[in-house]
Amino acid sequence: MTFDYVPILQIQRDLHALPRTHERFQQYLRTIGAKDSDQLELPSLIIMNPMGKEHVTVLLDALLAMDADGIAARALAEAAEDLANAAGDFKAALVVADDWKGGWTNRYATEYTLRFPGGATARGELPRWAKNFWVNGVLWSSEPASERAVREAILTSAYRTAYLQQHGPARTLRDMLAQEGHVMVKAGCTGPVLDEDDIAYTREVLAPFLDATDKRTVMECLFGDAAGQTLGFSPRGLSPWAGMALALFDARNSTPTRTREQV
Repeated sequence: MTFDYVPILQIQRDLHALPRTHERFQQYLRTIGAKDSDQLELPSLIIMNPMGKEHVTVLLDALLAMDADGIAARALAEAAEDLANAAGDFKAALVVADDWKGGWTNRYATEYTLRFPGGATARGELPRWAKNFWVNGVLWSSEPASERAVREAILTSAYRTAYLQQHGPARTLRDMLAQEGHVMVKAGCTGPVLDEDDIAYTREVLAPFLDATDKRTVMECLFGDAAGQTLGFSPRGLSPWAGMALALFDARNSTPTRTREQV
């Protein structure tokens, strides 16, 4: 795999410099390329909130001050060596998703879509509205700027893309746990983490649902009760990010997620 890193954090900041009016939204559409063509120039910007408030501006300033684009580009250069045998040429970028104070983005619904894409992306095909394949490192307006967050955002996206090329789209909860565990370990993620008792409890709760394919059940299991509450889902007694913590734990320990009968 090869990556052509495109620094677009300043573009996002320039949009935030405009008053939050209709004109800002129109400039956002022009910047993406949506007003001039059926194929978007910067499809990564679809993830951002074009009408984001001051908290997003503050985060963008912090990311620019720490040279987040440079951090991401260097991390991708390292990953490219590890992924040299994987196919494809990709553009890559960092983009801020507004999951705080915006009402534009539900964190968990967006996380699910980013981690488990459907349609042309899942089939490894270029969407009709895109000129290039993109690897998007997504940062969240509810989290502070940090080098760790930047590296994990871009590297999980890169390694997930390679994993999907090799294994195809995850269909069941079992497949999704295996995918995300692998991706998080390869990207050097430090969390989410649960204590030993909570890991054992989470494994027991998830066991009956490992072959589930419906989005609601999978999201409840992956992201936990706090996430489900934001979407009106059923509580299952799970800690925040419980399934993701189990996936990371098992991948680190090379322990495949077990079936119900094996628990």
